[in-house]
Amino acid sequence: MPTHVHGSHHITLSVGSAQEDAEFHVHTLGMRFIKRTVLFDGVLPIYHLYYSNADGDPSSVVTTFPFRKAGWAGRRGTNQAREVLLAVPAGSLDYWAKRLGERGVETTHADVLETRRLLFRHPTGIEYALVEVDGDTRRGFTGGGVPAEYAIHGIFGVGVHVSHPENMVEFVTGHLHAGEPAEEGDRITARIGAPGQGGAVELVVNRADDPGTWTYGEGTVHHFAWNVETLANQAEIKNELEGAGYTDISEVKDRKYFRSVYVRSPSGALFEMAVSAEEGWTIDESPKELGTRFQLPSQFEGRRTEIFDQLEHLDI
Repeated sequence: MPTHVHGSHHITLSVGSAQEDAEFHVHTLGMRFIKRTVLFDGVLPIYHLYYSNADGDPSSVVTTFPFRKAGWAGRRGTNQAREVLLAVPAGSLDYWAKRLGERGVETTHADVLETRRLLFRHPTGIEYALVEVDGDTRRGFTGGGVPAEYAIHGIFGVGVHVSHPENMVEFVTGHLHAGEPAEEGDRITARIGAPGQGGAVELVVNRADDPGTWTYGEGTVHHFAWNVETLANQAEIKNELEGAGYTDISEVKDRKYFRSVYVRSPSGALFEMAVSAEEGWTIDESPKELGTRFQLPSQFEGRRTEIFDQLEHLDI
């Protein structure tokens, strides 16, 4: 079978306060809280929080690293992944404008690339859009108080700001198997993977801003992950990218719930090629218990109390 990308897997953000972030995703957006663990890289204890739709579909997951306690700030700019695009049912934007407004979130309606959208921002300033979609079969989560007819299906895609889009167009079409790009104004879009799997890449030509940061830092998108389904397919994609000269690429990293390879795209956006573990999110919790217990990878278990004591208190 030729190499392929099935769709999105997750998007990961560097945010501020853990409590503020959890309240935004759970109480404002009505997403399901499915996992609380820690950043696997480095030595400083940092939460890693996971939010999803009802079923925790790979194409529905938003994850966050809260960095305010550590004091790490990022800078939004060009040559950086910048926009979180989430899919909602057609006809739901008036509901969302009212819900967000009642919670103090300013919104703007927009028509972009033949889709109706509601634009707003995360408390740290990260740009979000709810995009109306017909026929999305992914189940929205209703446990957060949002009725099923309005609930977030999952990821629609990611907006990447670029100073020059040409190399990025070649990257997503030639190596991530995107379809034919479409262009409208300063935005070029391409779809990767199967329909309804959150695979829209929108390249926004931005020559006004300075380049944004690529490191961890509050207020920025850190990476966007693609679902490549199998370890064999992941290895072939890695080989193809390295053979094409994209050598800023990692070895396979064990993230407990999935295996990951990271590559720096020519836009500057960091992309991940992810393969879910067979047990998925239930490798350490039952489906009903997701998000209720503080989880650690095995190499950190001996430091559980030390690590937990250094983290921000989280009440969710």
